[in-house]
Amino acid sequence: MSETILRVEGLSKTFPVSYSLVDRVQGKPRRRVWALTEVSLEVRRGETLGIVGESGCGKSTLARCLVRLYDADAGKVEYDGLDVLGLRGAGLRHYNRRVQMVFQDPFSSLNPRMTVGQTLREAILVHGLRKPEEVPGRIRELLELVGLPKDAENRLPHEFSGGQRQRIGIARALSVEPETLIADELVSALDVSVQAQVVNLLLELQERLHLTVLFVAHDLRLVRHLSHRVAVMYLGRVVELVETEKLFTSPAHPYTQALLRAAPELDPARKSAVEAVKGELPSPLNPPPGCPFHPRCPQAFERCAKEVPALVPRGPEGRWVACHLLEPAEQPPV
Repeated sequence: MSETILRVEGLSKTFPVSYSLVDRVQGKPRRRVWALTEVSLEVRRGETLGIVGESGCGKSTLARCLVRLYDADAGKVEYDGLDVLGLRGAGLRHYNRRVQMVFQDPFSSLNPRMTVGQTLREAILVHGLRKPEEVPGRIRELLELVGLPKDAENRLPHEFSGGQRQRIGIARALSVEPETLIADELVSALDVSVQAQVVNLLLELQERLHLTVLFVAHDLRLVRHLSHRVAVMYLGRVVELVETEKLFTSPAHPYTQALLRAAPELDPARKSAVEAVKGELPSPLNPPPGCPFHPRCPQAFERCAKEVPALVPRGPEGRWVACHLLEPAEQPPV
């Protein structure tokens, strides 16, 4: 898994806030939500890259920018050598076939008036992947692939449970024979027992179909089970990127350390008396200067409030971290 298939450099995305008449009269500048700020990362062919962070850190916005549901304001996205942000028309449709997204809420992403068979048939025929007479057989293959019964083809989405609807969403994504799946909070709306079934299905499909997976989640235990590497995001930025076990055994960024301390223990008798991270998450309308984590970081010093740390390699283990504390020459006594 050394070949890079997806490369993101300096990706930024903002959303304008409603501009009232009073704001216009008073001449106030239009405010914007800073969802992504100069995000950079690489995904290797065949791996699962986990994307984690608190709610509002930009994980889902990043996923939607990668599949072009949102247009980025700045930056670069390359997929297998293609300039993704510059694709139009047939080129964009071909990219969307190669990179598919599975959404958190499968019910809202499925047409309630179309049966499962009609949903899959439409995707197959639009991309011309099978002759019309071959489509019924392909639909049966997809249903079997995701563990749905044969009679699911003639039923509507509301007739299924949440876990089954998520399997339908996965089948629809696989119907166009993608190379990469972006799973946005795939199991967060499901019961714990159903989560395990869907996660195991994803692992099986990845091995069987040789898929590359971006797994967006806030559950660190799932990310550890699924991912080869993990990117930690905070307030629209990637602050740490490293192999999964190295992240969980020796986290480097203070925010990563706080995330792991805040993760719930499997043993209810083991409860931490130490507060994981102090203070409130800064507003993305007005992000702090310098390091975005410095207002909540117990080890912050003067430079942290003035200069944004770059995401750079730290050590020989393939770890990337954005933190001034890891520069020994610059670190004052704390």
